[in-house]
Amino acid sequence: MRDIHAFQTDTPDTGQLKIQVTSEINGFPINNASISISYTGIPDNQLEQLATDSSGQTETIDLPAPPLEYSLDVTNEQQPYSEYTIQVDAPGYESVNIAGTEILPTITAIQNVELRPAATGEGPETFVIPAHTLYGEYPPKIPEDEIKPVNETGEIVLSRVVVPEYIVVHNGSPRDSTARDYYVRYKDYIKNVASSEIYATWPANTIRANVLAIMSFTLNRVYTEWYRNQGYDFTITSSTAFDHKWIPERNIYDTISVIVDELFASYLSRPNVRQPILTQYCDGRQVQCPNWMTILL
Repeated sequence: MRDIHAFQTDTPDTGQLKIQVTSEINGFPINNASISISYTGIPDNQLEQLATDSSGQTETIDLPAPPLEYSLDVTNEQQPYSEYTIQVDAPGYESVNIAGTEILPTITAIQNVELRPAATGEGPETFVIPAHTLYGEYPPKIPEDEIKPVNETGEIVLSRVVVPEYIVVHNGSPRDSTARDYYVRYKDYIKNVASSEIYATWPANTIRANVLAIMSFTLNRVYTEWYRNQGYDFTITSSTAFDHKWIPERNIYDTISVIVDELFASYLSRPNVRQPILTQYCDGRQVQCPNWMTILL
C-alpha cells in the first residue's frame, strides 16, 4: 500500500471533482446520497465526505493532482493524473464503489454515478477504472481501409449519415461472447472515449481535432453497420485493437464535454464520398503508425 506522504509529494497541483448521482432505473437525481472519497491504494485515509443536493450533485471540490507539465509533455513517463476511490451510498439503493477516478490538474473531472434500487437484490457494485490509454499499455489498432466498400450484395448500409441518439458498445473484442453490451448515448460515448484517449488539459483546438477523429470513426461504424453486417448485435467495441477505448463508469472532463456538445453532429469525410472517414490513429509514442493520424500534441 502506498504511503500517503509520498502521494502528497507527487501531487503538488490541484484538480477539481464534481459528482452527479442518479437512479439507474429512471435517471432521476438522488438527493442526500453519501459520498466518501479516498486515495486509490490508501482506502483507509478518507479525504472528503460529501452529500448530493436536490439535483443529485455535489459541490465541486479541489483534490491534489500531479504537475500540469506531466500531461503536456508527450515524452514524460510519470503518471499525469491522480487516482481516487469513490464510495456512494443512498437509502433504498445498492452501494457503488468506483476505484480509479482520474484527476488532472487545473480542470474539473465529472463523475457520473448510477445507483441500482436495493429491491433488485443484485447487491453492491464495484468498478475499477484501468489506466489511461496514453499511460497504460493496450493493443495497437489493427489497420483497416478508411473508406469501406458499400456495394457488396447483402451489405446493410444506411442511406445517409445519421447521428444516433444511442449506440451499443460491446465491452471487449468482437468475438468475446462473454463481454457485456451497453446501450450508451452517442454524446456520452464520445465524451468517455475522448477522456480515455487524450488528456483534457490539452489546448482546446487539439481536443477538437481529436474529438472530430473519434466522432468520424464512430459514425463510420454506424453508417456502414460494420459489426451488424458481420452478424453481431452491437455498433462498436471497447477494444483498442478494433475501435476506441470505452470504460464503464469512468469520469469525463469539463473541457472535453463542452467541445463534444459543440461538435456532436460533425465528422470528417472525403470529397465525393458520403461515408465518414474511419479515422484511425495511434499515440505516436508507444505505437508508431506511418501515414496515420497521431493523437499527440
